[in-house]
Amino acid sequence: MLNTLWLAFFVVASLSGLYQWVVLHDPEVFSRIVLSLFDMAKLSVEVMILLFGTLTLWLGFLKIAETAGLVDKLGRLLSPLFSRLMPGVPRGHPALGLITLNFAANGLGLDNAATPIGLRAMRELQTLNTDPKSATNAQILFLVLNSSSLTLLPVTIFMYRAQQGAADPTMVFLPILLATTASSLVGLLSVAVMQRLRLHDPVVLAWLGGLILIMGGFMAVLATLSSAAIAATSSLLGNLTMFGIIMLFLIAGARKKVPVYECFIEGAKEGFNIAKDLLPYLVAMLCAIGVLRGSGALDIILDGVRWAVHGLGWDTRFVEALPTALVKPFSGSAARAMLIETMQHFGVDSFPALLAATVQGSTETTFYVLAVYFGAVGIQRARHAVGCAVLADLAGVLASIAVCYWFFG
Repeated sequence: MLNTLWLAFFVVASLSGLYQWVVLHDPEVFSRIVLSLFDMAKLSVEVMILLFGTLTLWLGFLKIAETAGLVDKLGRLLSPLFSRLMPGVPRGHPALGLITLNFAANGLGLDNAATPIGLRAMRELQTLNTDPKSATNAQILFLVLNSSSLTLLPVTIFMYRAQQGAADPTMVFLPILLATTASSLVGLLSVAVMQRLRLHDPVVLAWLGGLILIMGGFMAVLATLSSAAIAATSSLLGNLTMFGIIMLFLIAGARKKVPVYECFIEGAKEGFNIAKDLLPYLVAMLCAIGVLRGSGALDIILDGVRWAVHGLGWDTRFVEALPTALVKPFSGSAARAMLIETMQHFGVDSFPALLAATVQGSTETTFYVLAVYFGAVGIQRARHAVGCAVLADLAGVLASIAVCYWFFG
């Protein structure tokens, strides 16, 4: 699928370039395409320099948390909830700890680090599968929650905004938190309906009710603030949460007498190894999207959508962020490239860039996750996983649009 998508970008760009040259008499279009190729290749390296540091930093701290036992404690805390949502997984099974660690990495926005952990969790769940070719209920719930983007602290989004010169990289913290909550709740509820999970169980109700009360309280407080105050609150909470988590990890490590420096270095090496493998994918996708933009094809597509939206009497500013939303279910690298290109084209703090960042932080590469996670254990029948995951993605996109008009409109 990714091969087809990448090739399609170049084919569409070629056809658009020929149209611009032959019909519109614009021979400069091919020079713009070639220039865009080199510009995007240069931008890829600039982004990777900061990405190396970000992944190395956060996987170092995450290793301290894992060694200090915070992940195990979180697993025990969530065990009563998981035992009800995943009744087929015995208490204390290794899959629960790995699922918790995967959610922790996703929550910190370390999607590339979360993938290998998620694959290990899927393999452990497969040991409980009596029909190896068909996904179990537990595997489907794990995958849908994974694909609903459980992002509580989107550090990579902050990193991309910082790299593009944002005065306040954490401005999108609250919008992403609200949008990802919507996508995760829709994902959970859709699976619960299909699997007839007992959401009225007191433990489940306590967790879900607590989450809804917290988010409802957030929204009630935000409704009383001005746009400037909302942006300032999002910035404060984003920075405070990030630094608070770092200090929690360090204090927990020190109390458990963990050699925090050596442990950080061990985790940081893992982050470095993950980051170095991303450069070829980032170059490939950024260059393909640069060609699409340079040929005028992307503008033609967006003009058509904009015309249709305007005909309905709606505001059209959200249209510029749709490329990120449209490619995210298929490819994380393509969506990442679309986000960076949107920041470059419209400005890092423009409405389209802020919306694209929110979409990126509240949706997931649904079809990629399905292919990789189920493919790794040989599952051929996904059952209701696809429908529930796509529904969660759609909820994330719609919530992102609504929240960004509220915060930045």
